[in-house]
Amino acid sequence: MKKIRMVVIGIICISLVVGFYYYISNRNTKNSETDLTEVQKVVLKDISGDNYPATPREVVKLYNRILCCYYNEEHTEEEFYQLADKALALMDKELADNNPAEQYYLRVQQEIAAYHENKTTINNASVCDTNEVEYRTLDGVEYAYVKASYFMKENGGFTKSNQNYVLRENEEGDWKILAFELAEGETTEDE
Repeated sequence: MKKIRMVVIGIICISLVVGFYYYISNRNTKNSETDLTEVQKVVLKDISGDNYPATPREVVKLYNRILCCYYNEEHTEEEFYQLADKALALMDKELADNNPAEQYYLRVQQEIAAYHENKTTINNASVCDTNEVEYRTLDGVEYAYVKASYFMKENGGFTKSNQNYVLRENEEGDWKILAFELAEGETTEDE
């Protein structure tokens, strides 16, 4: 009887040690993932190859995350360039060619400064539902039209604006942002 009791106590002790080790190991991993800022999460997001966003809507959602990081989050100069490069990677070659990296960096830095000067933040950025994305084929090339809405706080008031994005599918099957414009007549201000 004593041998059985000793074996049971031994198994319980070993189980407690293994369980405690497992708990400590997983707790540290989870904490390090949750300690990342939104900027770091976006910068670390792999969008190469099969990891590229699968739909036009997902491309615009990632682009919106980048915009929110630009205007709402604290970031280092290095993180800024990484965010900007990620945004450029979401652009169609034609749009990227019209926005050389150095010009793009400068323009975005000026926009960030203006946002901070006006105390503007993007409170919410949303993308239309999947069934609202319009697809068209022109000359054998696929295009998608995606609408995004931005609810911003600016100088004590709130502004809502809508942006229309045109995406083109490239040879690899990736959707890239070809153009975007502010939707006319859809901006509202509340004070």
